[in-house]
Amino acid sequence: MSEESGTSPSNSDKQGVDRRSALRLAGVGGALGLAAPVLIGTAQQAQAAAPATTSAAAGSPLLLTSPEALGAPAVEGLHLTFGADPASQMSVSWTTDGNVRNPRVRYGTAEGGHGRTVAAETVTYTDGTSGRVVHVHHARLTKLAPDTYYTYAALHDGGRPDAGTFRTARRGRHAFTFTSFGDQAVPITTWQPNGNGGYTSVPSGIASPASADIVAGIEQVDPLFHLLNGDLCYANISPDRLRTWQGFHANNTRSARYRPWMPAAGNHENELKNGPIGFTAYQTRFDLPGNGSSDAELQGLWYTFTVGSVQVVVVQNDDVALQDAGDAYVSGYSGGAQRIWLEQTLRQARANTDVDWIVVCMHQVIISSSNANGADLGIREQWGPLFDRYGVDLVVCGHEHDYERSLAVRGTVSGSETLTPNPVSSATDVIDTSAGTVHMVLGGGGTSSPSNSEFFVPAQAKVITSVGAVGSNGKKTPTYVYENAPWVGVRDLDHSYGFAAFTVDPGTHPGDTTRIHVTYYTVAQPDGAIAPLETFVLQRPRSDGRR
Repeated sequence: MSEESGTSPSNSDKQGVDRRSALRLAGVGGALGLAAPVLIGTAQQAQAAAPATTSAAAGSPLLLTSPEALGAPAVEGLHLTFGADPASQMSVSWTTDGNVRNPRVRYGTAEGGHGRTVAAETVTYTDGTSGRVVHVHHARLTKLAPDTYYTYAALHDGGRPDAGTFRTARRGRHAFTFTSFGDQAVPITTWQPNGNGGYTSVPSGIASPASADIVAGIEQVDPLFHLLNGDLCYANISPDRLRTWQGFHANNTRSARYRPWMPAAGNHENELKNGPIGFTAYQTRFDLPGNGSSDAELQGLWYTFTVGSVQVVVVQNDDVALQDAGDAYVSGYSGGAQRIWLEQTLRQARANTDVDWIVVCMHQVIISSSNANGADLGIREQWGPLFDRYGVDLVVCGHEHDYERSLAVRGTVSGSETLTPNPVSSATDVIDTSAGTVHMVLGGGGTSSPSNSEFFVPAQAKVITSVGAVGSNGKKTPTYVYENAPWVGVRDLDHSYGFAAFTVDPGTHPGDTTRIHVTYYTVAQPDGAIAPLETFVLQRPRSDGRR
């Protein structure tokens, strides 16, 4: 953990710049636009790392005061995540190709200048297949003002900074928008040995241009934060895992430097030889709120945060899922610790009269009417009753590379072998989530293997109920049971890619009705244009009416 320094704003900061100009400099001018007050404030440090060969015009806020040191690694993959309190904490993270001296973040506001500095913690891991070391830097910004725009730059001695902006959450009930999708992949190719001593360019895992188009779509919506529902980049099935992660961060920094992207780990974040349970790459690259576990191997795999009246609960399904879909079969890896944490978290959330909405973000699914992975009985058995008991409003997930949403469900169909979710309403336009949970499969994040053409018509579902011996593909052989799917609400058979936007209307007084207005956007081929496919409303009574 690092400490903030109390440096004062530089002269260039005191000259003043309006908020719109500051955001334009950071958003369009990139590192150079924001770096001026940053580098002016650290000129002695930069000169110690590399002797100046040019001089900057006196008083100019837009010229570097010294060049980069020869060979100093660049700041790469700048991205944000919330701390435990989104109104006052933000983590700024990035990678470098090698170790660096004095990694840090300079930050401030348009009104107050950029004179504050926080040192970054450097963490590393060694990729288990290539043997290469990855350097990741996390600067934890604390004591931020709620509902405030900040500009910042990440830098180290002798290197050119990279920059961004963000807005902290407000305290109390308020309107805001967040977005969600899963199963993204990357828009790049990588090299694979061709058997003749050379290399051939191949897609990185299941790469697709749509994984880039969808980032531009998120930016058009301009959410406060984004939920990434697992299977981030598919590095584990790429010939070059590190190049794939690099491509993931390079693609998403176009959005993730301006707003937190809060991830859930999916089965494809499980990487062979990367830690005891395979999630070390994911855990190192993202600085996420703690979950209270004393076991470092479990940190970052589940966590929670609250914005306004919405509590988001992020979980990692491979702990309870039956399907063998990662690089290693790790079902039961937490020894029940995650389930205990989940129940405690949901109980506290539902008892909190400042929390109206409970949103669970996870990867694998409880509902699916696609002939792809299918639903998982392990998740239904372990977590379904908790979602019912504590009135979870919304579950967003991925795993199936398509879009569908359920009717509101609560409990299971009587006598069902597969614990079929029981619909409590047939409404698809305005849905009362105090009566049942809505599940949304948002797996159209960009992979080259969409499954919207795999929906059962007429609707039914397959559920994995057990696994057997390892088959020819190296995975435990699944047993599927087919079921009727009375919980089916809306499915998109026509579009491969898309994401959902959620706008919270908190209501006006205690006990009022609060609503979330949901829009699902499709991402078109080949131009990446977004268009609304459908809108609907989730609603429930505010929790403060119980006082």
